[in-house]
Amino acid sequence: MKSVYMCFASDFIHSGHMNILQKAAGLGEVTVGVLTDEVIASYYRFPIIPIEERIKIFEGIKWVAKVIVQDRLYYDQTLRRLKCDYVVHGDDWRTGKLVRVRERVISVLREWGGELIEFPYTHDATITAAESAMRSQSGIPEMRRPKLGRLLKTEKPIRILEAHSGLSALIVENAAVECEPGIKSFDGIWVSSLCDSTMKGKPDIELVDLTSRLKTIDEIMEVTTKPIIFDGDTGGPIEHFVYTVKTLERIGVSAVIVEDKLGLKRNSLFGTEAAQQQDSIENFAFKIKSGKQVLKTRDFLIIARIESLILEKGMDDALKRAFAYVNAGADGIMAHSRQSEPNEIFEFCEKFRAKNQSAPLIVVPTTFNQVAEEEFRERGINVIIYANHLIRSAYPIMKQTAETILRHSRCYEADKLCMPIKEILHLIPEE
Repeated sequence: MKSVYMCFASDFIHSGHMNILQKAAGLGEVTVGVLTDEVIASYYRFPIIPIEERIKIFEGIKWVAKVIVQDRLYYDQTLRRLKCDYVVHGDDWRTGKLVRVRERVISVLREWGGELIEFPYTHDATITAAESAMRSQSGIPEMRRPKLGRLLKTEKPIRILEAHSGLSALIVENAAVECEPGIKSFDGIWVSSLCDSTMKGKPDIELVDLTSRLKTIDEIMEVTTKPIIFDGDTGGPIEHFVYTVKTLERIGVSAVIVEDKLGLKRNSLFGTEAAQQQDSIENFAFKIKSGKQVLKTRDFLIIARIESLILEKGMDDALKRAFAYVNAGADGIMAHSRQSEPNEIFEFCEKFRAKNQSAPLIVVPTTFNQVAEEEFRERGINVIIYANHLIRSAYPIMKQTAETILRHSRCYEADKLCMPIKEILHLIPEE
């Protein structure tokens, strides 16, 4: 019997899928590859149904002989292992993001005389409406909130980029580049207090209140589906922090990062140049514990940010706090550093991992920015937050545009600095 391979990304199995599976079974024994959650999210949307459930769905279809996991967008490794006679796919991937994937499938199959067979894609108004409904469901609080937790169960480094508005969030949502082993994109959105304050022309001293910051989150949530991590600054008094946690959980935010400082908050990159007071271990641990106690779900994460290295309190103090905060219920640890080299952070991670292999570690490599993501992963770091790069890159080009218009008394010369209006209109979702 001939062997057939089909790969599926969809978590919504409709009549078109069933028809093509039946046709594939007519060609030979069908093996179905199920793409992992993170691979699907890299070019489409984060699947609503986890991979374990999607595997069970395909195992229950009579035309499917075997189900395997495909952990890369490109089929190369899977096909060379299976040496199948046919790959079956709909003809919809002849255009769009998967064109290169299709070309590589054809190239690999040539190595042993295999063949790609494509069937016409099913265009049906009912199916289109159902798929649209699934996409919209991906952004609702109950679906969005657990996404970060699901990503943390994978071995890949989680890549988070700052957004400060609906438009910048759309950039995070849609940015993608082709690379090995597939398409690379951002996994989530960081809502920074620094960027939120800067957008409003205010200093980064915890001046912008929660109500205003929630409005920013609402604008971002309206047009995106990726998980959101909220910069909670110091969290304020414990009595305020618990209400912040309850609100963030309810609206669908995935995590809050709160730093162990007291009083007037100043940006950490000032270090000891600005007067900053660190909270006691006991009080901050109680703040974490209080936040955990008011949660309604297991999906929302409270991450403790340690300022010991910033304030030059030493490595022992940072580690002592890290273990105490995890014991208090913190779902992850972020150790901050303003050193231009990563040695301090790497030492912290090594010593923390020597005693704790499971708690997620988060870094913000604003100053030690030469370290690649893979090296962070090798050091046991789970989440990398690019905390302010969109707003920092937007300001210089806006300033240059304004000065160009003034210099030439017209806007013709500024056009080359600007994105075409049609591209902006296409970026904005119609739904």
